[in-house]
Amino acid sequence: MISDRKIIKTAGILLLGLTLSVSAFGGQVKSASGNSQLENLIKNQYNNQSINLNVNSSVKNMQQTGSYTKPSTTEFISTTNGKSQDGMPELKLTREQLLSVANKIFQNETGGSVSNLVDWNDGENFPSLGIGHFTWFKASGGRSGFGDSLPDMVAYFRSKGIKLPKILAENRFSPWESKSELMSKKSRGDKDIQELISFFDNTRDIQVMFIYERLKSSLGKMLNASSNKENLKNQFNRMVETPNGLYALIDYVNFKGEGLSGVSSYNNVAWGLRQVLENMKGTATGQSALVEFSNSAKYVLQRRVKNAPRNESRWLQGWYNRVDTYKTFVIGSL
Repeated sequence: MISDRKIIKTAGILLLGLTLSVSAFGGQVKSASGNSQLENLIKNQYNNQSINLNVNSSVKNMQQTGSYTKPSTTEFISTTNGKSQDGMPELKLTREQLLSVANKIFQNETGGSVSNLVDWNDGENFPSLGIGHFTWFKASGGRSGFGDSLPDMVAYFRSKGIKLPKILAENRFSPWESKSELMSKKSRGDKDIQELISFFDNTRDIQVMFIYERLKSSLGKMLNASSNKENLKNQFNRMVETPNGLYALIDYVNFKGEGLSGVSSYNNVAWGLRQVLENMKGTATGQSALVEFSNSAKYVLQRRVKNAPRNESRWLQGWYNRVDTYKTFVIGSL
């Protein structure tokens, strides 16, 4: 059992803004007071007392029922900020820092509403689920050229031995044919949809770990698709070496994908993480890197709207607001 004194010390370290801790996360906080302190710390960070981040408690319940296997330490963090054996930069965040990123992604995608963990955005023909609003296509398909991300998230849950709610366990494709069908069932308090919302609310740590793993595997894929590999790799490393740069990378790869060939493009021009990094030219780390990444993302998104076969300008300001957070959000500190 971790003592209250150690818990308070840990919270103090986060409050001092040591955003890239040199200590590996060695275990989950088990006491009720520990859960409360971590939950309150992250709640206060965003001044939103309605958000429930008591993830440790929900995970503990899953462990007791045999539906959850605790991730290893290496699944949450890498050991150094140096290079791995294949020359790729090693990414490093503590579990607490990942949870703060999870909460920020949750706010970005849902507006801070737990109910919106199962939603259907206006203008889309598929629902969006979880903190990352993972897309779930119908059997008839989604949007041409766009990826279907929820099946990969479900596979990740299964790989961790987590028992799925009924809707995910029984359906490969979205069981709802339209937004009106889903929203009507939600408004009536459909028990299976409520179970699904609770499931995504209680597994935020696993969902952000999935997005984090996606980022860690993205560089090799982007380099294979890039015509300017050296600059792309330098810009990726620059963001990794910048305090809080990992939040921008994690959020954007979930937000708009890697930007690989043949996926999510208009007129053969994509708007993913690859395009944002390729458009960057600077060398300095720190705030200048965050500002350039944010501005590059705005340029790439504006280009998407210009190339779109439909009017997407209604979303542009919201997208700008989101990428503006890359310049100001601090991982794991108040």
